[in-house]
Amino acid sequence: MSEYRKIFVSFFKIGLFTFGGGYAMMPLFRQELIDKHKYITENELIDYYSIGQCTPGVIAVNVATFTGYKIKGVSGAAVATLAIVLPSLVIIMALAGILQVLSDNQIVSHAFAGIRIGVIALILNEVIHLFKKAVTSRLQLGIFAIILAVLLLGNVSAIMAVMMAAGVGVVRFMRLK
Repeated sequence: MSEYRKIFVSFFKIGLFTFGGGYAMMPLFRQELIDKHKYITENELIDYYSIGQCTPGVIAVNVATFTGYKIKGVSGAAVATLAIVLPSLVIIMALAGILQVLSDNQIVSHAFAGIRIGVIALILNEVIHLFKKAVTSRLQLGIFAIILAVLLLGNVSAIMAVMMAAGVGVVRFMRLK
């Protein structure tokens, strides 16, 4: 199988079998991109998620684009991006005409409620996994605690919180030089 076909199939599967957005996709990204194909490392995946949070667009699409670019350059980025959005595009187009009818169906309504709870569990699991990988020192734990407190207690945007954390990291790096 050509490398482009492998990239396409990997990202198509991720796009097809994930509900709930970028964070819910993280376990599938890890399984396909790190464990199965060894396209990227765990730290690269965390970096791509971090960058994906700071750039416009959907996190999953950004991660796919960054990963595809690492594997095969611009053409790999294009293949990965197309593959991850294609399942959603096809499903949305197919459901658009019948969504109103389905939303009134009790079985479908309960299924969506169950899916929402499952997605929350997936995201919480991923947050715990990311925390264990990303917070490895007292300084990082301190940054986490301060940013979390600012987000919970203040009226600070996510962008500002990320910029504050990045600023602390840069200051720390400059002190080490």
